[in-house]
Amino acid sequence: MASIGAPGPTNLAVNPEKGRELAPVPLGGGYGSYGTARGGPELSLGLLWRIAVEWRWLILAAIGTCIAAAVLITLLTPLKYQSTATIELNPPEVEVMTDQSGKGARQGSGAGDVNFTGTQLNLLKSQALAERVAQDLNLASDPAVVGEGTDRATNTKIAAGVVQSGTKVRLLPQSDIVSISFVARSPQLAAKVVNGITDAYIATNLERRYQASSYARDFLQRQIATTRRDLERSERAIVAYAQQQNLISTTGGPGEGASDTNSLTGSTLVSLNNALATTQARRIAAEQRYREAVAGGASTEGSANAAPLRGQIATLNAQYQQKLQTFRPDYPEMVALRAQIDALKAAVVSETRTTNADRAGSLRQDYQAARAEEDRLRAQVAGLSHSVLDQRGRRIRYNILQRDVDTNRTLYDALLQRYKEIGVAGGIGTAVASVVDRGVIPGGAFSPNLYLNLAIGAALGLVLGMLAAIVLEFVNDTIKIPDDVRNKLQLPFLGGIPVTKGAKPVDDLKDPLSPLTEAYLSTASALQFVSEGGVPKTLLVSSTRPAEGKSTSAWALAQSFTRLGKRVLMIDADMRRPAFVTGRENVGLSHLLTDSSSLSDHVLQSDVENLWMMPAGTIPPSPPELIASPRFAALLADAAATFDIVVIDGPPVLGLADAPLLSSLVQATLMVIEAGRTRTRAASEAQNRLRTAGAHMVGAILTRYQPQASYGYGYGYGYGQEKSQYRYVADDNNKKRRIMLSVQNDD
Repeated sequence: MASIGAPGPTNLAVNPEKGRELAPVPLGGGYGSYGTARGGPELSLGLLWRIAVEWRWLILAAIGTCIAAAVLITLLTPLKYQSTATIELNPPEVEVMTDQSGKGARQGSGAGDVNFTGTQLNLLKSQALAERVAQDLNLASDPAVVGEGTDRATNTKIAAGVVQSGTKVRLLPQSDIVSISFVARSPQLAAKVVNGITDAYIATNLERRYQASSYARDFLQRQIATTRRDLERSERAIVAYAQQQNLISTTGGPGEGASDTNSLTGSTLVSLNNALATTQARRIAAEQRYREAVAGGASTEGSANAAPLRGQIATLNAQYQQKLQTFRPDYPEMVALRAQIDALKAAVVSETRTTNADRAGSLRQDYQAARAEEDRLRAQVAGLSHSVLDQRGRRIRYNILQRDVDTNRTLYDALLQRYKEIGVAGGIGTAVASVVDRGVIPGGAFSPNLYLNLAIGAALGLVLGMLAAIVLEFVNDTIKIPDDVRNKLQLPFLGGIPVTKGAKPVDDLKDPLSPLTEAYLSTASALQFVSEGGVPKTLLVSSTRPAEGKSTSAWALAQSFTRLGKRVLMIDADMRRPAFVTGRENVGLSHLLTDSSSLSDHVLQSDVENLWMMPAGTIPPSPPELIASPRFAALLADAAATFDIVVIDGPPVLGLADAPLLSSLVQATLMVIEAGRTRTRAASEAQNRLRTAGAHMVGAILTRYQPQASYGYGYGYGYGQEKSQYRYVADDNNKKRRIMLSVQNDD
């Protein structure tokens, strides 16, 4: 093997359990089958933009179709004209309070009266108003409205339906202004009908209010007549009962009510009771004076008669006291003066007694007269009390009749007052609506609107095209973008391989600055970071199905590794459908596994520096048996010890046992997925088969990938060939063999 070259250094350890190198650290999260990481694809702006770009021709076709349909509809639609009139609604005023004089404060219902506004809008669109407009304008005889009609009634219904269907009513925001529009094929008819609607609406409201007022007057007249008869009957009944029972009331009239004090007997009883109280007070006062006189008390009259004598007594007492200072009491003059004083005192007492006796007799007469008067009045009061009590029993029926009279009189007065308030002017009042602007003959057609139809057609086409694209996108469940690799397959995305411009990928791979070369070089660089030791020593390149670019990717990656300074051996392990042919027999993998030759006998040097090739050789009867043999494991160990990297081009996974066997023997497996064609379920099933075999999946790459659809790289890839040919030349000079290798397919 020295002629091939020494193997490059390696930092990978040996796994004692599996007998091969440890699996590198994966990029990204954990693994799993499709749909385990997320519930499904989610719509986002980025996804919508990618779908729009990918299905742009479908969307543009839908937009063009809808625009063409809009133009066709516009051309086929007859011209229509619209005339508009505006009216102002006048909400009715309501009386919120009434004073004693009967005058009330009025307040409008306000612009926020939803019930009133809604009622008026519905009246404007009512069938009854439409029929009145048809009759007022004689639309039943207009062929432009009813066509070839039959009878008058049928034509009127048809015309009313045309008026009702063509009328549009709209309340202008923040106002009581209502816009009424009518659409017709004739501009004159549109203006005529819209003005007829406003006139008929106002006239109908006035008539309705006048009819309501007239009905109210007729009703009040009937009620007043009935109430008047009831009042007269009740008044006659109460008068007849009063005459029968001899009930006399002192009030102003029967309508003012009657009580015990209002009757004649009651009034007399009240007067006698007042006189009795006065007489009783006078008797008590006379009795008090008489008893004082009888008891001997000094009266005012007696004191007045004895006053001169008391004055003399006082004078003599003064003299006596003065002389007492000079003479002794037994002195004759003093004795005579005392005797004179005593005589005067006796005269005073006699005079007082005489006066009191005369006064007592007078007071007794007064007392007896007052007592007699009191007894007389008390007897009269007692007699009248019995009469009043008897009259009260007879007044129960009278009071009942009086309440009937009062009730009937109150109803009669209220009805009469209400009848006076209702009149022709008061019944009509303010009109419910007034015309602000009358409808004018339109100068141009209202419909169809070409620009509006084009806008609607374009918007509808965009929506339909986008919906169709989204449906096709999700129905066609394939791996298209890096997010699909990460989310659906739970694999790290290692690179996107663009479509080549030329017919052969080899032409682009020869150019070190071509986008294809750069894409594979980027993938090779990413593989350096899938493990702590760098690029895996043995790398299997496989795909879900044939013709996904697997063989081209394996060769391009091997070539890219050489540009990174690696010594690379590429093995074509697809012994069912080899991609590389040499034209020589007895050279290739199948021969190496079936004989005892060495690795160097089957390794061919390519025209790329540091890149060697081992073709598949002759197709064996059972490739899985050769791959599962210990000879193949020894071959991989020898190749890994000789070269820095061994890239194996394996067969597709689905339906074959070769790829799972190969994945169990190599250090890493790389999936090649054709963007937009490989279905998610198939790729997920292939990945599960490899993992079941013990494969270590380091990631996936997308071939025929158009990055500008999602990320806008701007490569401008134009790849159209599935098959290409590679030629590798070696000469016999300096112990080297020169042969021709041809790539038969692009697996």
